[in-house]
Amino acid sequence: MQQNNGIDKKQMISFAVLCLVLFGFMFYFQNKQAKEEELKAQQQKTEQAKTAVKPTQATNINPNVTPNAIQTASLGNNELKLEFSSLGGQVSRVELVKYKAYNHKTDNADQPLYLINKNNSNYGFQFKDKTGKVINTKDLVFAPTVNGNAVTLTADYNGAVIQFIYTLLPKYTLDFKVRTQGLSKITADNKADFIWDYNVRNLEKGRAQEQSHTEFAYAFNNYKDYDYDGRTTMNEEKETLNWIGVKQQFFTSVIEAKNGFTQSKGNQESVEEGEFLKKLNYEGFVQMTGSELNQDFTWYFMPLDLPLLKSYDKNFDEILPLGWSFIGWMNRGFFIPMYNFIASWGLTAGWAIFLLTIIVKLILSPIMYKQHKLSAMMKVIRPEIDEVNAKFKDADPMKKQQATMEVYRKAGVNQMAGCLPALVQIPIFYALFRFFPNFIDLRGQGFWFAKDLTAYDDLIRLPFKIPFLGDHLSIFALACTVVILIYTVMTSGNMQQPQQEGMPNMKVLMYIFPITFLFFLNTSASGLSWYYFVSNAINILIILVIKYWILDEKKIHAQIQANKEKPKSEGKFQKRMREMMEKAQEQQKVQEQARGKKK
Repeated sequence: MQQNNGIDKKQMISFAVLCLVLFGFMFYFQNKQAKEEELKAQQQKTEQAKTAVKPTQATNINPNVTPNAIQTASLGNNELKLEFSSLGGQVSRVELVKYKAYNHKTDNADQPLYLINKNNSNYGFQFKDKTGKVINTKDLVFAPTVNGNAVTLTADYNGAVIQFIYTLLPKYTLDFKVRTQGLSKITADNKADFIWDYNVRNLEKGRAQEQSHTEFAYAFNNYKDYDYDGRTTMNEEKETLNWIGVKQQFFTSVIEAKNGFTQSKGNQESVEEGEFLKKLNYEGFVQMTGSELNQDFTWYFMPLDLPLLKSYDKNFDEILPLGWSFIGWMNRGFFIPMYNFIASWGLTAGWAIFLLTIIVKLILSPIMYKQHKLSAMMKVIRPEIDEVNAKFKDADPMKKQQATMEVYRKAGVNQMAGCLPALVQIPIFYALFRFFPNFIDLRGQGFWFAKDLTAYDDLIRLPFKIPFLGDHLSIFALACTVVILIYTVMTSGNMQQPQQEGMPNMKVLMYIFPITFLFFLNTSASGLSWYYFVSNAINILIILVIKYWILDEKKIHAQIQANKEKPKSEGKFQKRMREMMEKAQEQQKVQEQARGKKK
């Protein structure tokens, strides 16, 4: 019998030393980071002192209105701080009080989080007067009046009165009513065109990641159906939208129309650098009755917190991109509740992820046991497979394949069983790929040197950019790559070398995979890298335990010999494979005979 070429005690010691080195490396950078944060905090105080004495400048978006003519009104509660501009009667500033935005200058989340500020949002209702002239409310000057938690903005256009009435409500909600009187005297339109131009602000550390999560989101069919659109153009002219929103990685701005938006269309354009991620433009129609615009709307400026989104009962929870079908169910039904349960013990986010990983591995351990038992059985029958390869070295590949399958069949080895662990891991990986960058409870949660587990850690910064890698190296991603390489070395012992020219060497491909994984993880959420570091480290421990304490190759060898003595019934899959091979052989013989006749 071939000797076991798995990892020995020396390799176990090497693995333990490597883990200690990695953890030491992590703690070193953690202490280094603390000193850097203290220095940055001092610099930030100096910058704030300088900024405090700088005069503010008003921006005039309408050339016909002077800055002095623009007035503002404010509303606020413990969730939102809002400002309204008399130019257009619009919401001109939205601050989420309980959250902070990432500051690229200080490398910290320490600045106010504005969804709307400095004219990055611009909306209004457009219609034509009886002469054909286009009128847009965003160009009108309104007079603001504040009364408690409500502000009324009133404009006069050729004798027609237009009022925008905003009322601030709990749960990140702003009621918005439009009332007109006398508008029918100057227009004959039966619908108004609602136009919303929105430049989405960069609020998070990972620009590329946040940009990929920025898109249109909308509901229709009486809130029952939901869709999103991350493409260049959006076209929903046949549906009546109940609400239209622009989602970001963790926040969203949504406007709901009580009677719906019709003939909706929009477009979006990515911004490569600067304070904005994307430029989005939306256009949809709302009905006018008797040429008067009296409609009710609601604005929502809210975090993408799953319990909060569900509480509205407007299909808002679909905005949170946790994955489709079974993937989304795994996140909603398992990962989020399990993480919340563990975090309720008072653990920090990093250690909660650590325990979550252990629980997942324990659940999957029976599958891993079957996988490694199959691996051990393949080692035992390796000499017989090598004999078949040597015997049919120059023979027809079909015959060699048939002989190889016969060895597996007699030994009771089901090769397809080895695919099961890989198939199980795919939905879990995709669920976690959606979970870590979108779970708002992890936003801003640090662990060791990673300041935010929903973004990458970049303590190792490079003076240049590497294609597909960026200008930094994530320590968590590097650590994860190392343990994946170790795991690959331990599990690749049974991988057969290619027996034919042109066939790929699977061992080489297996070693390339962890390197490509580094490019993926380097700009991904550090929480995802930490999870897979722990997961693969546990895989290594499980392999060692199974190998040295659970599986006995002598017993496996005896079991295989016993299997050979038992009569074997041919399964449906094996029968189908045999019939396919026999058919291929017959076709090959016919072709050879035909070539012989031609000669």
